[in-house]
Parts: sequence; C-alpha cells; structure tokens
Amino acid sequence: MASVERLEAAGHAAVGECPVWRAEEGALYWVDIPARKFVRLVVASGERSEWTLPEQIACFAFDPSGTVVAGMESGLFAFGMQSTKDIRPSKLAAPSFPAPGMRFNDGRCDRQGRFWAGTMVQDMSLASPAGALFRFDTDGVLSEPIVDGLVTQNGLAWSPDGRTMYLSDSHPTKRVIWAFDFDLDTGTPRNRRVFADLHDYAGRPDGAAVDADGCYWTCANDAGRLLRFTPRGELDREIALPASKPSMCAFGGSDLSTLYVTSIRPGANATEDDGCVFALNPGVKGLPEPAYGAMLPVA
Repeated sequence: MASVERLEAAGHAAVGECPVWRAEEGALYWVDIPARKFVRLVVASGERSEWTLPEQIACFAFDPSGTVVAGMESGLFAFGMQSTKDIRPSKLAAPSFPAPGMRFNDGRCDRQGRFWAGTMVQDMSLASPAGALFRFDTDGVLSEPIVDGLVTQNGLAWSPDGRTMYLSDSHPTKRVIWAFDFDLDTGTPRNRRVFADLHDYAGRPDGAAVDADGCYWTCANDAGRLLRFTPRGELDREIALPASKPSMCAFGGSDLSTLYVTSIRPGANATEDDGCVFALNPGVKGLPEPAYGAMLPVA
C-alpha cells in the first residue's frame, strides 16, 4: 500500500487545485482558487513562495520560457514570475459567458501544446449546464465551445500518445468521466463515450492525471480516494487519502515517480489534513506535463 505524506511546508489552501511539477526548478506549483493565490514549493528545501492575482485563478500551464497561461474568472491571461507578490496579468482572450458568476475551472495543455480549459457557474447549487470546454491554440486564438452542457468541468487529460482525451463533470448530478478520440493535427475530440461512471464508485471525479502505462488517475472528491482506471475503463487501484476532498493530482519528482495531490478545505468539520498537499509513490511513473507550444506575450 502506498504511504501518503503530508507536505508540511505547503501549508493549507481553501481550494487547492492544479498541481504542476516544473522539473527545471524541482518545484511544485498549484493555486488556491478563492484566495487568488499562485503558489510554488521547492520540494527539496521546503522553500514556499506565493503570489496574489487580481481575480481567481483555477488552472495554468507554462510556456517554454516559464511564462504562465492561466484560466481565471474573466478569461485567459498570461503573466511572468515577478519578484513582487502582486501579479498584474495580461489578458489573452475571453469567451462569451452565457450566465453570470462563471469562471474557468480545470485546464492543461494537450501533447501538441494547445491550452485547454473549461468553464463553470461557481454556485454549484444551481446545477447550471452553462459550462463548456475551450481550446486556446498556439497561434493565440480561443475556440468556440468544443464540448458544452457541462455543470462542473473537470478531469482533463490525454493518453500517452495523445490520441485519447479524457474529460469529466464532477457535479453531484453528473459524476461521469468521458473519453474521446482526439485528432492530433486539428485538436478535435470526437466519438464521445462514457469511460467511467462514478455512480458505481465512491466520490465525484475531480482533477486527474495519466501515468506512463496510460492509466487514468482521478481524485474522488468527497470520498478521500485516488482511483486508477485502466485504458479500458476498469478500476484497478484505489488509494485512501487523509483529506476527504482531494481535488487534483500530478506526477513529479526527479523521475516522475511521485504523485502529488492537492485538496480542498470544507467549510464545516474540516480536519488538519483538509486543504493540504500530499505526496505518495504509487509504484508507477508519470509523464512530463506539456508546455504551451508558443511564447506568450507579457506586458
């Protein structure tokens, strides 16, 4: 059984999300959505840094130079890592939000370097299907909605060869993970089908990662579990976590054999572990997180 370690130097987050390992720094990055924080932890030294943004940040990726593309409240933005703790990002693009109170949620780059991110209505009690998945191409153009009708978009990931895209809806009324055939040249997902229905398992499918064997790891939010599904959609691993609401996982470490997990701190009955970042060695290696495939403009 994998031993799960709480990273004490990481501190707590209200809604920890989007862990990304940056190998050249030996550092793990993540965000705290409602706190508008962008956080870095140099794992070997325990050195923690954080930056504050003018609005909520939910997902991000790096370009080759280390500039960040991020999905935030009002659109997609770029920013560099200035020495100041307050970041003033440059707006890149924004969709037409069909409902009030929306923001971007889960996102990352495909293996060709396009940045993908989905939107959601922040008030989950409304169960509004106004969310959609968008593609931000390397020429700086934001697509029209690629997948629509989403309540709480999540779980975005790609198979090792990039030919299968995964996407989930983590809302309690949905709890499903889909797989798509993915056209590498055009960045078009097709042939949507149910990959895993979490009504058959514990929790809701939150953020995810794919390992070097092509298996899909999802954070089972509300169940305190990591679930690993084979490429055939069969559950073959289940790991208990100290936090009840794991939010997203990412492989990192010098050989990508460490799985890092962020979590959410619930408003009531929170424990000391809720909202923390965890590390474990699941016995399988991950894949490098793709960078955005162009240099981002920064003001």
